[in-house]
Amino acid sequence: MMIFALFFAMQFAPQSAEAPNRQPQLATDGSRLVLTYGSGDRVYFAESQDAGAHWSSPAVVASHGRMSLGMRRGPRIAVTARAIVITAVVGEKGRGADGDVIAWRSLDGGRTWSAGQAVNDVPASAREGLHAMTAGAKGLLFATWLDLRKKGTRLYGSTSADDGATWSPNTLVYESPSGSVCECCHPSASADEQGRIFVMFRNSLEGTRDMYLVRSEDGGKTFGRAAKLGSGTWKLNACPMDGGAVLAGPKGAPTTVWRREGEVFLTTAANQERRLGPGRQPVIASSLHGPFVAWTEGKALKLLRPGQTGAEILDEEAAYPSMVAMPGGSVALAWEKGGAIAVKTLR
Repeated sequence: MMIFALFFAMQFAPQSAEAPNRQPQLATDGSRLVLTYGSGDRVYFAESQDAGAHWSSPAVVASHGRMSLGMRRGPRIAVTARAIVITAVVGEKGRGADGDVIAWRSLDGGRTWSAGQAVNDVPASAREGLHAMTAGAKGLLFATWLDLRKKGTRLYGSTSADDGATWSPNTLVYESPSGSVCECCHPSASADEQGRIFVMFRNSLEGTRDMYLVRSEDGGKTFGRAAKLGSGTWKLNACPMDGGAVLAGPKGAPTTVWRREGEVFLTTAANQERRLGPGRQPVIASSLHGPFVAWTEGKALKLLRPGQTGAEILDEEAAYPSMVAMPGGSVALAWEKGGAIAVKTLR
């Protein structure tokens, strides 16, 4: 019988009531657990070297420009063997919604950070503020975002092969035949050890807003045809602001979790959907025993553990969770809670 328990809990309080802490994102390289989040126009970073038992004091990574924040907009974080890299969509103050995907990196465990550099090569094309970043093997990083360099919304991406020191010219990841993907749902991305990159996004086709998956076999240089996820479809002439999550798996078989109408669904290699229950904003992490899935239903944070059929409630006041797998079968989970950031490690 598997025994699951809460390991550690931590809460990062906001610096002021006017600028609550928002949109946490977690990453790990197996030995250290790292966290980023936004507060006003500031990007914060914290690190734990003992699986979340203790955390460094939050440090400001950047505080210039106007950062896109809220509704899955906000900073992203990834870890390679040499670097910690954080990205966020930032625009010049006073220029409305203009924004670029800006990347910062640290080579000393987060003590110091490089100057920010733009990842998108057409200025202000990432002004929708929705993006994703993932790390693969051998210093590979990949960022993707909703792009507005032309009429309509497309998915563009860029690759770094040197731990975030430089970024490639932008690549078109997907262009919808309708002229636009769903304009306000964040993309998600995941890379495996073989250099395959998976990008999930919500499409907009003939009045439907379904989730699609596209993959690259060459480290983000080119992408194949997009495939619809699940067996059902969502007729909707609006944007649900919910992009789900994708997790690369062995032998090129990703696992995805996403929302259709008011329900959360899980799909595996065979693309057979499994209904998990009502909710939104799902995230996923692997473990030795199978996937953990977390999502919100109203303000409640729900968690489905491997091998269980029903979800439990972890918190009655939560929003926008992020989750990563840790060594030994545990996972770390972070979420917004009353203007603060809560973090727990569970198994």
